[in-house]
Amino acid sequence: MTQISTLNELTAGMPVLYGGDRVTFVSPELAAAFTPGDRVLVVGTTGELLHIPAEETRIAGEAVGRAYAALAGMSCVSDAAISAFYEAFARRLEDEASWAPIVEANNADVERARARGQSTTRLTASEKMRRDMIAGLREWRDAPSRRNAVTETVEHDGWRVEQVVAPLGVVGFVFEGRPNVFADATGVLRGGNTVVFRIGSGALGTAKAIVQYALDPALAEAGLPEGAVTLVESAAHAAGWALFSDRRLSLAVARGFGRSVALLGNIARQAGVPVSLHGTGGAWIIADPSADAVRFAAAVYHSLDRKVCNTLNTCCIPRSRAELVPVLLESLRRAGERRGHGCKLHVVAGSQDAVLADWFTTNVLVRRAAGDVEEPLAELLPEDQLGREWEWEETPEITLKMVDDVDEAVELFNRYSPQFIASLVTEDMATYQRVFETINAPFFGNGFTRWVDGQYALCRPELGLSNWESGRLFARGGILSGDGVFTIRTRVVQSDPEVHR
Repeated sequence: MTQISTLNELTAGMPVLYGGDRVTFVSPELAAAFTPGDRVLVVGTTGELLHIPAEETRIAGEAVGRAYAALAGMSCVSDAAISAFYEAFARRLEDEASWAPIVEANNADVERARARGQSTTRLTASEKMRRDMIAGLREWRDAPSRRNAVTETVEHDGWRVEQVVAPLGVVGFVFEGRPNVFADATGVLRGGNTVVFRIGSGALGTAKAIVQYALDPALAEAGLPEGAVTLVESAAHAAGWALFSDRRLSLAVARGFGRSVALLGNIARQAGVPVSLHGTGGAWIIADPSADAVRFAAAVYHSLDRKVCNTLNTCCIPRSRAELVPVLLESLRRAGERRGHGCKLHVVAGSQDAVLADWFTTNVLVRRAAGDVEEPLAELLPEDQLGREWEWEETPEITLKMVDDVDEAVELFNRYSPQFIASLVTEDMATYQRVFETINAPFFGNGFTRWVDGQYALCRPELGLSNWESGRLFARGGILSGDGVFTIRTRVVQSDPEVHR
């Protein structure tokens, strides 16, 4: 008979079983940090031991509890009240008196990030970000509600079966330091769900200010339940781990960077919580032998205006069209000039003959999160690094690979990329259709890559964009939006009381 007891202490070297047939060991540091009431999670895929202090479990658990309690109240809230919440939230972001303390908190977050040598390109609450947040909230205000919509009816003699859209439940959301995501993800309320956020430590001050001066007052004004939108007020990674291991969540959404997103996904899956992961990004542009040079130049240039997940990362050019390489490099250079900076090129080994030698011997200042550093303008890159995403600040940075043909480029994309965004610049629509059918990308186009955005492309603010790095998605698209978070209930209406099976 299995005996279960509470873990009250750890000792250095203590073996911990994971994966069914593997063992990991407690480190001296973990043993010293652990106190009674703390938790340790074992990541089943790696054996990593995650320490969750009791206080972080309490903070996350109470936040989920508030959202879970609010879920019942949302069933009594009208669609008009939910629309009123979005309008009230948008109005407060428009109001200078409400926005000023948010900007003040954001400035402090930005300064702290710079002092730590961290990226601030997505952290700054710019005027454009403010406008986009307001526009997104009003798009949700005007969006039709799908709650209680009947998607299918099956008629029988004396009774009928209806498939009805219903709220999914409590959505847990961990994302990087981008304040605008905070407003985007409130879209889950449109369908009657509630949401718990944990934001990266770099933007926690901004998030608290948004809650205090805009979000909470909007909830109260519209009459939505307290806790319908809840912020986990902790900067600790352990708070995110505790959140995603809470089985009261109906969906766990993670946005950020590769390893951290994968880790959060593993934690949620182990807890039995469905996940939607939005991590490694970087778009590919492939030039077809028929590519028009002007269209190709425009696609590259307009895909490098800023660094986000849908920015151009890797470019494949057929050797038969080597004259497109100077076109690529000129567009890359222009993109750097637009930002008041230079550029950076990585050339896959074997493709260097297509690039002028002085690109490899010239040094340039490259702006990194930690500051400006002098680096070669172009460097060689092993082919197995084709999927590496370049997280640049002000210096546009891409990879170049010369290929024999489009089929080789597709094979490389399917093997090395995060299987995210692909663009084929071609004048041959038959080739375009063939590549669409063979390339393993959820997002595919024939021009610039920055169109991949829920709000920009579909007029629905997104919770995140999913790649296919971990496999294709079941029964939903790669753009997860607020109105895509729902479940289906089955309802019977019986008119004949004598129906018998």
